[in-house]
Amino acid sequence: MNTSSAPPAIAIDSATKRFGDVLAVDNVSLTINQGEVVALLGPNGAGKTTLLDMVLGFTEPSHGTIRTLDSPPKHATSNGFVGAVLQDGGLLDDLTVAETIRMIAACHHRHLPIDEVMQRAGVTDFANRKVKKSSGGQRQRLRFALALLTDPQLLILDEPTTGLDATARKDFWATMHAEADRGRTIVFATHYLREADDYADRVVLMGQGRIIADGTVDDMTAGLQRKLSAQWISANDPYTWAVTAGLTPDQLHYDPNTQRIQITTPDTDRLAEQLLSAGLIRHLHIVQPGIEEAFFSLTQDEPAQEAVS
Repeated sequence: MNTSSAPPAIAIDSATKRFGDVLAVDNVSLTINQGEVVALLGPNGAGKTTLLDMVLGFTEPSHGTIRTLDSPPKHATSNGFVGAVLQDGGLLDDLTVAETIRMIAACHHRHLPIDEVMQRAGVTDFANRKVKKSSGGQRQRLRFALALLTDPQLLILDEPTTGLDATARKDFWATMHAEADRGRTIVFATHYLREADDYADRVVLMGQGRIIADGTVDDMTAGLQRKLSAQWISANDPYTWAVTAGLTPDQLHYDPNTQRIQITTPDTDRLAEQLLSAGLIRHLHIVQPGIEEAFFSLTQDEPAQEAVS
């Protein structure tokens, strides 16, 4: 999909949302281009759900503006350009999965063929099962089928795998990958760090209603400390070498019993090259910090503030 001249899927400019004295979203500006897969990452109460509600047109910002597919959010959603899989939603227990899809399809002026939607959402095998007898993963697939009915350009997923077991979560994201490969824009809110790391091209980290960081996981972990460990095979004192390498005493730990060193630094590549070139170590191992470390590093200094999800 060529999105070079396409308008942004989502354009948020200084959006703020208050519920009485509660500040849910605090002066957020964010642009998401068409074709991106973006995770809104943050703990419960970070403002993710409220932000997505405004993108969908369910509520309006107290201040600022939001455009969804270059239209007012309500217009984009009501015309079927946006599909949503929300944390909860009204499903009628006594209908079958197929009956539910047909009923909602009848409410739209245009929709994809129902058999195609069921196949793409992976509900064909249990289409005749009543909703009340469907598992959590099956219900979530049903919600996804409903979101696909109008062939939307943008999919909004709010905590889509909460309550699902590991197998259902894996199956759900396999389906999402297939939709992303079709060029669909996917924005999902999650508090699962690994989920954001595994499935998003870009992560927007939220806390206390604000955007704390925005970029790839590599961007967020670039300045964090890495850990280098290796077996020290030189007769020289590793602490003496550390001083010449510009390390402080607390960056190096040496265990003479195992002859292993551990170095904590963001510059492990340079030090590894020096150590290997000088023949000082073997069995080198470098641990790159992950999104968990980035998350805690970026959020630990956030001031307390009353907020809602």
